[in-house]
Amino acid sequence: MFKGLGQLGDMAGMMKKAQEMQTKMADMQAALDDIEVVGESGAGLVKATANAKGVLRGLDIDPTIFDPNEKEVVEDLILAAIKDAQTRAKDRQAQEMGKLQEEMGLPADMKLPF
Repeated sequence: MFKGLGQLGDMAGMMKKAQEMQTKMADMQAALDDIEVVGESGAGLVKATANAKGVLRGLDIDPTIFDPNEKEVVEDLILAAIKDAQTRAKDRQAQEMGKLQEEMGLPADMKLPF
């Protein structure tokens, strides 16, 4: 299709691939909103649910941990669960990015903006 155009044909091919990659990145970003991860602490007594972008969506706290004398422990467990959910979200995001890079034939260690 672009034969005989020399470098212009190569440029058109590169532009097409760039647009394809941009579309796939947008699709993946939308999918990350729907992927759910759960972080937990205290052997599951506190669970934080987030999407793969790290946005917190829910918190489940076992009522047995509520002791007025242990307020700081409860706070620490909540923070730990949220941090765990965010870490899992980041890992899942990297996993999804790796799949996309593999699908597009890009090096696995290539840093893409996002």
